[in-house]
Amino acid sequence: MSELPIIAELEAKRAAARLGGGQARVDAQHARGKLTARERLDILLDADSFEELDMYVEHNCTDFGMAAVKVPGDGVVTGSGTINGRLVFVFSQDFTVFGGSLSERHAQKICKVMDMAMKVGAPVIGLNDSGGARIQEGVASLGGYAEVFQRNVLASGVIPQLSLVMGPCAGGAVYSPAMTDFIFMVKGTSYMFVTGPDVVKTVTNEIVSQEELGGATTHTTTSGVADVAFENEIEALLAARDFFDFLPESNRVEGPERPTADPWDREEPSLDTLIPANATQPYDMHELIRKTLDEGDFFEIQPAHAANIIVGFGRIEGRTVGIVANQPMVLAGVLDINASKKAGRFVRFCDAFGIPIVTFVDVPGFLPGVAQEHGGIIKHGAKLLFAYAEATVPKITIIARKAYGGAYDVMASKHLRGDLNYAWPTAEIAVMGAKGAVEIIFRSANGDEAQKAARIKEYEDRFANPFVAASKGFIDEVIMPHATRKRVALGLRKLRNKQLDNPWKKHDNIPL
Repeated sequence: MSELPIIAELEAKRAAARLGGGQARVDAQHARGKLTARERLDILLDADSFEELDMYVEHNCTDFGMAAVKVPGDGVVTGSGTINGRLVFVFSQDFTVFGGSLSERHAQKICKVMDMAMKVGAPVIGLNDSGGARIQEGVASLGGYAEVFQRNVLASGVIPQLSLVMGPCAGGAVYSPAMTDFIFMVKGTSYMFVTGPDVVKTVTNEIVSQEELGGATTHTTTSGVADVAFENEIEALLAARDFFDFLPESNRVEGPERPTADPWDREEPSLDTLIPANATQPYDMHELIRKTLDEGDFFEIQPAHAANIIVGFGRIEGRTVGIVANQPMVLAGVLDINASKKAGRFVRFCDAFGIPIVTFVDVPGFLPGVAQEHGGIIKHGAKLLFAYAEATVPKITIIARKAYGGAYDVMASKHLRGDLNYAWPTAEIAVMGAKGAVEIIFRSANGDEAQKAARIKEYEDRFANPFVAASKGFIDEVIMPHATRKRVALGLRKLRNKQLDNPWKKHDNIPL
């Protein structure tokens, strides 16, 4: 039986769609060290799980000779698949077709998969590689961007949204990734900026390269716009698969549970000697985090930005937890503008998706200085305070060493509805350090250095311990460091059915 003409036509259209902008452009993409839109999806998704939608969609532009240039798919590959067996909706922009530029139809394809993801309650992962709006379409392409933006906003807090910036992302295109929950970038080949180097030079006379202006290193260290930078695309895509395993499919379901052979009551004797005898000597908070989590597996978010605070995901008894921890190795672990914004946004994500938050505290206070005050540390510090205070998920806090002043309050204290607040015997909970406190309390008193030292020792003996806070019920128990994992695991079991509702409101007004 001969093949029906319609079948032959179908196969021809599929072949054309798969080839994108043609072999020459595919070769050029590879020459830049970049994969094609479909190759990326092959790595991101489980084998043979991708089901494509809208393969035959073409643009509807007739201006500037565009009617004669049509490519099936119109520069974006959309559909759904699975990652380790769990449903995910995806769109992958194809730079070989009109530079991945967004047209009205291109935007409609993205909107369709986002709408479906919202209906069924599944995450969306966007692979961005686009020159921006398709100029030939004018305002129609701008309207397309706004349609995508609107869906990003409506999906926020309902389904997880992850952006992988795999190439250029300029102009209006940057605002869609900016409104998603997390952004991964690739060093050397991905960029994000509102205006490129040429416009910057014209307007401000500043000469800057693409990499300096909006490369992966810039956005994961200086600006904090992106979360993690990877050496190449394959690393980024494989990391996205690992990262996906920590996330629930939506705010309506519990997160995934992974089998673990790590005993819930495993003791870590090495933690008993983690805190140095010298109160000013730093130690690496990563050690405490990894020794508490299942198999020491910790996926850190924004490791290179505001490193004085650590945030990321791990598991206890196979269930996802969010970790927030001060890092004494960087700026002594103080809270500053960037740390407050970084941790505040992370806490809000965890709360939106029902992920319990474990907080490790060693904080000497907020960073003093004219730049911090003029930069708005009051408002920015309040973001972290606000995030912890509004969060209704289980919250467990362990004070390892210092918890001074307002920073004690901010770091998931009992007063912000902390469920279980523990302290190690090395904890110091006070308004400030002993030296500063003595200088204020005895400001008008005379005395030599010996008297001053005696007063400092008296203040330390009185407050440089966890017992004053414990006597007021602000600390639930003083625990041995080696038992930290066991206490956290037991606490999370107890809190699994926690119910707590904030007063009804349309939405809050976080101090942005």
